[in-house]
Order: sequence, then C-alpha cells, then structure tokens
Amino acid sequence: MWFQNNKKKAGAVLALAASAALLLSSCSGGDAGNGGSEGGSEGGGASITFLPKNLGNPYFDASRTGEEAAAGEFGGEFTEVGPTEATPDAQVSFINTATQQGAAALAVAANDPQAICDALNEARDNDVKVVTFDSDTNPECRDLFINQADAAGIAKAQVDMIAEQIGGEGQIAILSAAANATNQNAWIDLMNEELEANHPDIEVVETVYGDDDDQTSFDKTAALLQTYPELKGIVSPTTVGIAAAARYLSTSDAKGEVALTGLGTPNQMREYVEDGTVTEFALWNPEELGYLTAFAANALATGEIAGEEGDTFEAGDLGEYTVGADGEVVLGEPTRFNADNIDDFDF
Repeated sequence: MWFQNNKKKAGAVLALAASAALLLSSCSGGDAGNGGSEGGSEGGGASITFLPKNLGNPYFDASRTGEEAAAGEFGGEFTEVGPTEATPDAQVSFINTATQQGAAALAVAANDPQAICDALNEARDNDVKVVTFDSDTNPECRDLFINQADAAGIAKAQVDMIAEQIGGEGQIAILSAAANATNQNAWIDLMNEELEANHPDIEVVETVYGDDDDQTSFDKTAALLQTYPELKGIVSPTTVGIAAAARYLSTSDAKGEVALTGLGTPNQMREYVEDGTVTEFALWNPEELGYLTAFAANALATGEIAGEEGDTFEAGDLGEYTVGADGEVVLGEPTRFNADNIDDFDF
C-alpha cells in the first residue's frame, strides 16, 4: 500500500507541506460559475478545494499529504486554503471564494456545526459538492462526512488509556480545542458517559478550551495544575492541545506525576514518550483521512456516487468504502501509540 511504503518518506513531504500550507494555492477549479460537474481537471479528476480548521496545524499538514497523493492518483486538481486561527467566521470567506471560482468539490473541517452552513448551502446551490472531514457540520449542510473513526470508539480509547494510567481513580481534566468544535464535543460527551458508567472513581473536575492554539493550550495546562493540586491526569482530544500540555509537563514538577493522554501525532509526541512525560496516546492516520476525503470528494464530483446510504466507491490503496447513514463514511479504528510502537510511524 502507498501508506505502508511511504511512512518514512512522509516526513520529508510534511516538511514541504507545512511551508506550502502557509500560502494560498493558485490553482482553481475552472472558470467562476462553472458548477461542480464541470469543474474537472485536465487529468480527468475533479478540482477540489480543501479547507482545514486552520493552516500551520501539524495534524492538517499530515492530512494534506494524503490529499495531494490522492489527487495525483485520480488526476484531479488540489487546492488548500484556510485561516490561521480555528474560528468559524474565518472559514466563511474561503468557502465563498471557492464557490465563486467554480470548484467541483469543497472539503471542509468545520470549526462549528452551524455557523458555516449558510455559506456551504450557497456553494451547494451553485453545484459545488460539499464534503466535511475530521469535524462535521449539521448533516443538512453537506453531502458527505468523512469521519476519522467511530465516535464511541475514540471516546472509549481515551477513557481506557487515562484509567489505566491513573489506576482507575482520581481527578482528571479535559483540555479540548474550541468550545464549539463538533467532533471534540461529541467525544467529550461520550467520554463522560463512559466514565460515569464504568469508572465511577474517576472525577472530571473541569473541561477547558485551548482553541487549538499552542500557547493558549500551554497556559490552560498550567492553570489546571495550579487550580487542582490533586489532579492525576489530563485528557486532550486535540493534537495541538496534547502537544502543548506535554511541553508544559515535561519541564514541570508534575512530570511523571500527572498522566497525559488523548489524540496526537507520533512525530509531535515522540520526544515526550521517550522522556517519560507521556505513556500512551492515540490517533488514526491523518494522511489516510485526507486521502480518503479526496477520493470521496472526487467520487461525488464526477458522479460516481450521489452520497446516498449504500453507495460504494474505491479509495485507491485504502480499498472500497460504503456510505452509511446520514452520509457518513468511517475511516477506521484509532491506533494507540506508546514506546513499543511509536518509531514504526512517521507522520
């Protein structure tokens, strides 16, 4: 498979992608007003505009690698645009521009389930196919949602890890991204349900929000430790948050005393696993998420699928996928990373 053969090559590609992500790509999906079905490329695939939550985010830099690889395979045009801050208002202008430029498809990691819906529905009225990935909008605002993993599975994995690391009892806190992030809130609700049902001796003392900003997340971690001197663990279901929290813990008296887990990339977290700050964390492969999203958007834009439940499409090296209820396509189960396996991954 492409992903298996290119794990070590991905690091170099990501370095280039991180720089490229800071620039607005100059390629467009055709003349303004052409509509989705006509927004193809010379290679036969669709022109797709990707809008992550924010640029310069290592997680979305990784997903970009998969997106570009997929577009190269099906002969489509790849464009990535986006704000520097993960706010819904900042995404609206990019959605409007993609619509005006006649993109065949728009793939969005939503910063809010409702706030960008008007812009997305205007895009759809202009025949732009809309796919959400990583974080969904309300279902009526898009055609497909590419979910990284089953929400319940993501929540349970994080609860299992923190419970194991603190011995099944004590105070924990949650360091999330933005307060209105769809995926974060869904996972946190399910985590609380799982804790209440199966870990009654673990108390969530507070949920705080770092807004997917490194310094804000770092400061929130410091505040949690100062406010709750008996805190035994932190769960951060966001790659920016967990890395910032690990950076704080690694040089504090809480290193080795306060457990940290959640969702992060191996390249971000490797040094903190090696120095003992973090025991274990989890994530799906964001490169594969971007890769699947690109193939799904292309299948919609070229008419291979309509986005109806039961539709099937081929996603290159990942194989065949089926559209589920409410237009959801699930990538797969999250992987848990620790000292035994982290060096097997490079993203």
